[in-house]
Amino acid sequence: MSAIKSILIASSGNIVEWFDFFAYAFTAIYFAPAFFPSSNPTTQLLNTAGIFAAGFFMRPLGGWVFGRIADRQGRKTSMVLSVILMCVGSLIIACLPTYESIGLWAAALLLVARLLQGLSVGGEYGTSATYMSEVATEGRRGFYGSFHYATIIAGQLLAVMVIAVLQQVLSLDELKAWGWRIPFFIGAAGALVALVVRRSMVETRENNHGKDPESGTIRGVLAHPRALLIVLGFTAGGSLIFYTFTSYMQKYLVNSAHMDAKVASHVMTGVLFIFMCIQPLFGALSDRIGRRNSMLIYGLFFTFATVPLMTSIGAAQDAGTAFALALVALVGMSFYTSISGLVKAQMFPAQIRALAVGLPYAIANAMFGGTAEFVALSFKANGTESHFFWYVTLMGAVVFISALLMPDERKSDYLRARQ
Repeated sequence: MSAIKSILIASSGNIVEWFDFFAYAFTAIYFAPAFFPSSNPTTQLLNTAGIFAAGFFMRPLGGWVFGRIADRQGRKTSMVLSVILMCVGSLIIACLPTYESIGLWAAALLLVARLLQGLSVGGEYGTSATYMSEVATEGRRGFYGSFHYATIIAGQLLAVMVIAVLQQVLSLDELKAWGWRIPFFIGAAGALVALVVRRSMVETRENNHGKDPESGTIRGVLAHPRALLIVLGFTAGGSLIFYTFTSYMQKYLVNSAHMDAKVASHVMTGVLFIFMCIQPLFGALSDRIGRRNSMLIYGLFFTFATVPLMTSIGAAQDAGTAFALALVALVGMSFYTSISGLVKAQMFPAQIRALAVGLPYAIANAMFGGTAEFVALSFKANGTESHFFWYVTLMGAVVFISALLMPDERKSDYLRARQ
């Protein structure tokens, strides 16, 4: 099977998984009152953000379970199981009764569904990143690898687009009453389609199906401490910055820049579409300048640009200004997102690769990415919103330091070693 076909097949499930996961973030504005009655909109959003964060804390378990399956039983098996689990989680949310019907049980069941989705996505990232990196051809791995994050963005973009359409055809009362359920039904149906498509996947030649005793073991991962710490550093900063300027940005535009919810959705739809389209360009650029240099540029950019960008976006007086500023942020982010999975996969041997990419990613993502909205809203509720900007700046510096410690891929690259 050609590299392009293999990547397209893997991408189908990746899009669905992330559509389902982000559907929660973008519908929270509408369903928050149904599960957390309160007269304060910020308090309602804090509650939904808390459950959003809880889903992230299942990711380390998902990264371990599905990473181990991928390294011992095959990438295909792991990716099929993860998309089934996402389907179940989305279907539960779509059918959930509200607080008015069953009281606190509504929030409890919402939490359960999010935990299932977190488990699924925790396994999806490492396995799909590993699979796409392994099927990519030498000399163009940055270009091919960029489709991994491009499909994550595509899932997020589709979630925004669905919300934008619903905002046009439904009234605000209808969205709050039942319209918010529609994206979750769509996600569950899409997961079934992805399941059928993924069953036609072929395993990469590097997967040894557990023949090596170190396959899929924590011990095997710990044998590479430098690479492990670098992945943790990249993910901690990368995840926080990504969720700040994507999923949280819609709430920031509404809650801090006082922009109409429909306008904010339109702004983010346009920005995310461009963001998705430029991923292959930045992936191809990394093939020319090197993955390490791309990561250095990324870390340096957000170390100095975060505070000015967030301050300016919060003070934006019109949609055009907000669009331009958000786009600047996501263009800078593309130095990282286009090679995120690849740069981690190339630092580990095949027999532990899925686990070594997925588990540390899930841990750092849970700690910093999953808590991004909650921390941002908490600072806002305390009247110190600008402190969050400096927190993001600090994590940009962490990425820069991690990139300085990263070995030159021309001298140390386990993916190249296979050739």
